[in-house]
Amino acid sequence: MRTKNVVPRLRSKKRLFKRVKGSVGGRRRLLRTAKESLVRAGVFARRDRRRKKRDFRRLWIVRINAAVRARGMRYSQFIAGLEKISSALDRRTLAEMAVVDPTGFDAVVESVRKALGLPEPAAVA
Repeated sequence: MRTKNVVPRLRSKKRLFKRVKGSVGGRRRLLRTAKESLVRAGVFARRDRRRKKRDFRRLWIVRINAAVRARGMRYSQFIAGLEKISSALDRRTLAEMAVVDPTGFDAVVESVRKALGLPEPAAVA
């Protein structure tokens, strides 16, 4: 007697349709289209997991740059000074400090300024 592989196939289809739940139209109802959309979604997901790291690093750099410029220094000078004082703070932490703890960030900027031998910024009236 010939076996028909019915139960495993149905189980497989059920798993696949559960994964495409939330899609619209044929992407949710048709087997071939659902498979294609899952493959494509997986490609986008993999790409964007890597992209997210780049995007956040860019955001942190923009935030640090804005905070440092408000204190009369350039981003490149600031990073060079951090390396000179061999600080363990990374860009993520620095960006968070700039937003949440401005006084702590001021202290870091001052220590970098002293290490580089830069003069105090002119007071803004």
